[in-house]
Order: sequence, then C-alpha cells, then structure tokens
Amino acid sequence: MKVQFVDLVSQYQALRGEIHEALEAVMSTASFVLGDAVREFEEDFAAYCGARHCVGVASGADALHLALRALAIGPGDEVVTVANTFIATVNAITLAGAEPVLVDAKAPWYTMDPALLESAITPRTRAIMPVHLYGQPADMDPILEIADRHGLAVVEDAAQAHGARYKGRRAGTMGVCGCFSFYPGKNLGSYGEGGAVVTDDEALAGALRIYRNCGQSEKYVHPVVGFNSRLQSMQAAVLKVKLRHLDGWNEKRRHFAALYNEGLAGTDLVLPIVMPGAEPVWHLYVVRHPRRDDLMAFLKERGVFCGIHYPVPIHRQQAYARVRTIPEGAPVTTAEAAELLSLPMHPDLTDEQVAHVIESVRAFA
Repeated sequence: MKVQFVDLVSQYQALRGEIHEALEAVMSTASFVLGDAVREFEEDFAAYCGARHCVGVASGADALHLALRALAIGPGDEVVTVANTFIATVNAITLAGAEPVLVDAKAPWYTMDPALLESAITPRTRAIMPVHLYGQPADMDPILEIADRHGLAVVEDAAQAHGARYKGRRAGTMGVCGCFSFYPGKNLGSYGEGGAVVTDDEALAGALRIYRNCGQSEKYVHPVVGFNSRLQSMQAAVLKVKLRHLDGWNEKRRHFAALYNEGLAGTDLVLPIVMPGAEPVWHLYVVRHPRRDDLMAFLKERGVFCGIHYPVPIHRQQAYARVRTIPEGAPVTTAEAAELLSLPMHPDLTDEQVAHVIESVRAFA
C-alpha cells in the first residue's frame, strides 16, 4: 500500500465538474484580473472567517509583506515573530524593510512562547507576528495582551490554519489582520499561488487594495509605490468552489488525527497535543522522534511518504545568520528541527491507509 503525504489528484477528481464550471464562467467573460470571481471569493472568505474585509493577493508571502507595508512598518522598525516557521514569514518582514526578531517556540505546541515576548520587545518594535503552525493556533490571549500593553500591531500568519479556532475565534481575526496562503497543499489551496488578508479595519483593507495593484488608488493614479500582487480570477474561482468543502475536509483531518492519536499512543513518538481552547485543523500531523531520519526512511520503504517541517531553522540559514533570537540560539526550535516528522495528512486519506501508517510506525519501534 502507498500512502501519499498529500493527494491533490484525488481531490481534483472529486471536484472536477464544479471546478470546470467555475473556470468556464471566468473564461466566458474574459475577466481575468480583479474580476467578479475575485470579488465573490473575497466576500465569501471574509464571511467564513468572520471578518469585514478580505483582500486577495498573489501569495501568502505577499499577504504578510503587504500587510506590514499597509501598516507603515518599514526601515528602522522591528517585528517579532517565532523561530519555528517557514522562511516566508521572516522574508516578509525583511522585504518590508523591517528587522525580524525570532522568539523561540514552546513545547509541546511548537508555536510562539508568549513568556519570551517581553524580552524581545524594544523601542523599535512595531508589531508581533504569531504563526498558527501545522493547523494549531498560537496561544493568542497572552500575545494580544502584551501587544495591547505595548501598543503593537498583531499580524497573524494563518497560512496553515484555514478554519482553525482559538477560544471560539477564527484564526486570522484576533489581531489587526490575518494573512493566508492558498498554496495548493494548504487546507484551502488554489491551483497555483494565491493569498489573502482578512481584517475588520476598513482603512487597512483600502491600503492593501492599493498596494496589491501597483500602488494604484484609481486608474493611473498612484499615491504609493506598490506591487503587482493581484489574486488571479481563475484561482479565485477555484478557491470559491473549494471553500464550500473546507469544513468537511477539516472534519476528515480531525478524524484521521484522532486515529493517529489512538493508534500511536504508547509508542516512543512524541505525539501532538492540542492546546486548551484550541480547535486545530490539522494542516500537518507532526510527531517527534530522536531517530527521525531513520524512521522516515523506514516508512518510505513501506510506501508511506512523509515530510519535514522544517529541517533547517531560520536562524541557521545563511540569509539570517545574524538575526536576533530570544533566547540566543532558539534552543527549543533548534532541537525540534532534528526530530520533527510530518506524517501523511490530507482529507483523501482512508482509514485503511492511516492504519497502514500506524502499523508501519509500530514495526519500526
């Protein structure tokens, strides 16, 4: 039996008719850039998240970058984020001209440790960028309290948390804005690149629409230097179709996570733990094992394909060799990077496939 880490082919086959109908509607009107499909998806996704506004952009990385630009964060400023994340989070801060500061992760959730935030804040700090990682929300209450006390904006990186909740609130709606990626393998993925920012702040949404459209407030009027970062109509049409299925897909992920939790209990794997008050969407099912690479090779021999998120921490990358970490060296993130393994997780798994993964892990032990 083969168990793919992600299976987008099966997902497409199940949606083929709906997808083709949606794409034909775009092609028949030739409204390929900022057309009705984009507007309709923005309205649907804003409503889904419980936000007043949604601004579609070209990628999740652009969502983070343009959110900082729209908040007038740039050279001379610092933005605090977490050490355990994909590099796009940190790149967005750098591209805005600001300086990233990396706070270590907190076991067992692997998200930002709020207890370290105070020591990361300086007079130059303008924003905090928590990351809802692996589909698990960050611990937002203390983060929001610290941000409020210091007068800092909170920009949520919700690229892996479409539909997740923290104490009843959707990921992406607790700070001033939330930034999403629609990369194909996400819980809500396009057929290419795509991203969005959701916010209740009308002025911020307006600024984002200008920045994404070459800095244009109206045709040939450019109040700022902007970027070509528009969500394509074809991608918006795909996303509008997929959004109708997102909650069902997330429920399937929860079901498979529960099977993993039960079947892998008692092994020498460290299993993921859900934070009290959190409702994760299991973008990834991440375990920890001291012989991670040996386990991954063994599983591959048995047809089980896994992933690693992320093998080289940001502060160990050449591009960020001089970045400030809190505490120095981000020891929790550094230790985790050698041991974390992502098991197959997607809504087109079967109970039999999950059972095969579990049996294979137990055979390794």
